[in-house]
Amino acid sequence: MRKILLNGSDRFIHVLLMRSFLKWIFYGSVVGILSGTASALFLNSLEYVTDIRLVNPWVLFLLPLGGAFVSYLYYKYGKHSAKGNNLIIEQIQEQAFEPVPLRMAPLVLLGSLVTHLLGGSAGREGTAVQMGGSLAEQFGKWIKVGPIDRQILLMCGISGGFGSIFGTPIAGAVFAIEVIALGMIRSNALIPCFVASFVGNIVAMNLWGITHIHYDMGVIPALTLMVVLKVIVAAVCFGLVSMIFSELTHFLKKSFVSIIPNPMLKSAIGGVIIILMVYLIGSRDYLGLGIPLISQSFEDNVHPFAFLGKLLFTAVTLGAGFQGGEVTPLFAIGATLGNSLAGVLQLYAPFLAGLGFIAVFCGATNTPLACFLMGIELFGSEGAIYMFIACLVSYLFSGHTGIYTSQLIGVSKSPLLKVPLGTSLSSVKVKRK
Repeated sequence: MRKILLNGSDRFIHVLLMRSFLKWIFYGSVVGILSGTASALFLNSLEYVTDIRLVNPWVLFLLPLGGAFVSYLYYKYGKHSAKGNNLIIEQIQEQAFEPVPLRMAPLVLLGSLVTHLLGGSAGREGTAVQMGGSLAEQFGKWIKVGPIDRQILLMCGISGGFGSIFGTPIAGAVFAIEVIALGMIRSNALIPCFVASFVGNIVAMNLWGITHIHYDMGVIPALTLMVVLKVIVAAVCFGLVSMIFSELTHFLKKSFVSIIPNPMLKSAIGGVIIILMVYLIGSRDYLGLGIPLISQSFEDNVHPFAFLGKLLFTAVTLGAGFQGGEVTPLFAIGATLGNSLAGVLQLYAPFLAGLGFIAVFCGATNTPLACFLMGIELFGSEGAIYMFIACLVSYLFSGHTGIYTSQLIGVSKSPLLKVPLGTSLSSVKVKRK
């Protein structure tokens, strides 16, 4: 039997579809303008404070004091903001209703800048996503949207922040609809998220003059069985390293809290540990975003264990409560690991660095489609098959872990693993079937 739509007639269906389309073009554009502007402010400020740190190496000794200061601000004024990206993900999942506060934007902006100014190892994505989410929430309050539209607006905030901070609008759109739950995609938010990501990127680049760094994978090897097998071996390593990073970061966060309950003292001691690590290994290469490490991975050989150094510095920084994202350090970990594996696997180093760049990120965020699309946006489509293989294998071998503990498990990564569906990564217990 034919369904009755719209009071017995379906002739008005496209009128309603157009109404919805235009509404989300407008909503997504507003969120894109807000998040793109916020990302531009952050990127310009980040470049400024990074230059200060490089010119004045002594500021590293202020890291314990800076960490304590930021932790105090979050303790005193942050409230739910301390949850970071997980708070936004939980609100989209409707696990609880804790409004994403507007104060999250300035707090995470200031906290991330202090981290980078003084030498902590952190990224950019967390800051951009949290600013985008908090601004989208405020916009939703202003126009008084309902619960469903609020969820979509928050996803637009994720997209706008992600797309504008990395210059990858397609990956930004897909990341927001893929990151909420493993194996599940919120396709109803695809158009709004793409608009927000696209507009955010355009605003950041064309209005505020932001330029993004791009890397060259160089010569892509011919598609042969041997190359595919080597890429699979490398991708398994990428997935395992992303799992180690996620688990170590969560372990350190719990350990710091249990041993040092006072958040200010916790961050201060974490800063001292980072200073000791710098002088123990005799290098500052692992401080900040890790952009020089990434560039070196595509241009020259890096130390075989450079990926481990960046992994440890970032895990300690975030575990001690410093603010900042994980993604750019994950890019650095993946690119340096790919470079290190190139000699063992007898593959072109920039090629494997590019695969590691997206695949370690994929394993840590459980977003294979977004990471694959990011690879195409950053490196071109010539190596698309290898990029897709690397993302899929890394996604599988990272297991049911990830940097976002509030991610839900919509589908188990393997039919051989029994996982309670609908639970978050923080509470999952995996059994063999």
